Amino acid sequence: MRRRLAIGFVITCKRELQTTSQLFAGLKTRHFASTPRSKSSFQHLDLYSLNKKISHFTRMGRINDARALFDKMEQRNTVSWNSMISGYVKRGEITKARKLFDEMPKRDVVSWNLMISGYVSCRGKRFLEEGRYLFDKMQERDYVSWNTMISGYAKNGRMDEALQLFHTMPKRNAVSWNAMVAGFLQNGDVGRAIEFFEMIPERDGASLSVLVSGLIQNGELDEAARILLECSSNDGRKEELVHAYNTLIAGYGQCGKVNEARNLFDQIPIQDGQGNGSKKRFVRNVVSWNTMMMCYVKAQDIVSARELFDQMKERDTISWNTMISGYVHASDMEEASNLFCEMPNSDTLSWNSMISGYAQTGSLELAHDLFQRMPQKNLISWNTMIAGYEKNDDYKGAIEIFIQMQIEGEKPDRHTLSSLLIVSSGIVDLHLGMQIHQLVEKTVTADVPINNALITMYSKCGAIIEAQTIFDEIKMQKEVISWNAMIGGYASHGYATEALELFKWMKSFKVQPTYITFISVLNACAYAGLVEEGRGIFKSMVSEYGIEPRLEHFASLVDIVGRHGQLKEALDVINSMPFEPDKVVWGALLGASRVHNNVEMARVAAEALMRLEPDSSVPYVLLYNMYADAGQWDNATEVRMMMERNNIKKEAAFSWVDSS
Repeated sequence: MRRRLAIGFVITCKRELQTTSQLFAGLKTRHFASTPRSKSSFQHLDLYSLNKKISHFTRMGRINDARALFDKMEQRNTVSWNSMISGYVKRGEITKARKLFDEMPKRDVVSWNLMISGYVSCRGKRFLEEGRYLFDKMQERDYVSWNTMISGYAKNGRMDEALQLFHTMPKRNAVSWNAMVAGFLQNGDVGRAIEFFEMIPERDGASLSVLVSGLIQNGELDEAARILLECSSNDGRKEELVHAYNTLIAGYGQCGKVNEARNLFDQIPIQDGQGNGSKKRFVRNVVSWNTMMMCYVKAQDIVSARELFDQMKERDTISWNTMISGYVHASDMEEASNLFCEMPNSDTLSWNSMISGYAQTGSLELAHDLFQRMPQKNLISWNTMIAGYEKNDDYKGAIEIFIQMQIEGEKPDRHTLSSLLIVSSGIVDLHLGMQIHQLVEKTVTADVPINNALITMYSKCGAIIEAQTIFDEIKMQKEVISWNAMIGGYASHGYATEALELFKWMKSFKVQPTYITFISVLNACAYAGLVEEGRGIFKSMVSEYGIEPRLEHFASLVDIVGRHGQLKEALDVINSMPFEPDKVVWGALLGASRVHNNVEMARVAAEALMRLEPDSSVPYVLLYNMYADAGQWDNATEVRMMMERNNIKKEAAFSWVDSS
């Protein structure tokens, strides 16, 4: 990408130099080369070219290159200074902008306006005051000066000062009124906003949109609809009305009020009906259709969205992408693929949506094929592919894509690194996890999700001290996932006391535990042999926190009481389950039965496992060994013959003599 930009810039510069040469040659042929005017014209042209390059650099974010060129210029004009100041202002480097402003030999109104806008866009009272200081010093102000300062006060909630300035203005335009309306709405004063809107002498195309947008943000959708319909009836010939309608349709869609959105959509005429007349009535545009389709897609009504799509006479890229995205979210990849193939000009978003859809449905080969055929990948493309492999537990595939990503020079972001940390946890590769951790420290500022992923990775890899270090460092940023990761790490590596102690701390900080928390805590109780505490925690999960027990919780409780020799209670727990027990639950009972040498209970558990996994040799072998240990050779032989009748092959690492 950088290489393409560099080549593009070189071509641009060459063209500019060629243009300059051609113009200069033309001047020569007109016999102006030897005159002072010719020299002046060339210098002016050269200065124009340099200013253009500075502007280009600042637009591309290359502020250092712009400054280097600016410093080398032998001659500068106001445009040169303003371009550099504008570049610094856009980057939020207000101190550097002010230094240049103070050094300017001559300023125009644009220079002052740039600095004022820079100050009012910064957060903090002192910046706003500095903007006002410059505003007061201006000898000549234009609309931009006044409106910028009014907007600055409004955005900072200082509406009294904004209002005072507004009334002081020698002459106002529509932007001034709109700034006041927007300011009142930003500060929640809906009544004053409507009052000011109604006083606007001549509204421009933005006036109604500003009001409608602000009312939506304040949750006043019905009031916005009332005003919109009133404006339509009073001045329904205004073409700009459609923008306000589209805004309100989107607002209804965000709130899930699809019927209200459709009612508004239907009120926009399909044709203006004015023939070739000079006055145009507002009509539906492609944004109207797209916005309404998005409402349906958000409400998961893909059928209604498709009906609108099929009715559209003209579609743009957003129309196609909206429908493709809708089918992807509905997991209808066949229809998404059909539209994708029909789409006249698919863009990167279209490709990424398809890749994401195939990855979500487990079709990794199709996702990878599309990914490889993409005409132009972006960071989202790489992240989508890596996350797709990770979520489908294809950790090798995720690592291979990341390696390819590095080879092609694409830099990872926090989403990339978070997925790779999950991959490291999945394959329990501490070395890989530590490498990703180093990348995190070099490239991004770790946020809560990344810190949680780091804690999980170190915990699962057994590096408990490293996990605890990160857990302690994030302090007040801890969320329930952070606590779960740390408690789970302690529990899975046998640090039962630490896990239970951390659970107490979690409750003391009023952090609401989840079902995952209780899985780890119950496992810790099982490891530590804390039967009474385990029973109490299981009950509190339901009574105190309203969490319905899952299979994992029942399996842990069976393990807890079973290890303590309470096999009948363990069986009672299984029989009381509101759903069918799985192999983990019966496995816990079988393991406890073997530890306490209870052959009859072991037979119950083993027979249940045989029904659940008819091809597995594990329950047969364990039951056989228990009969053999107890000297019940007839029963042992019966188990062996049953295994032969069912054509069960003994798995490696299981002995007929001893499976311990």
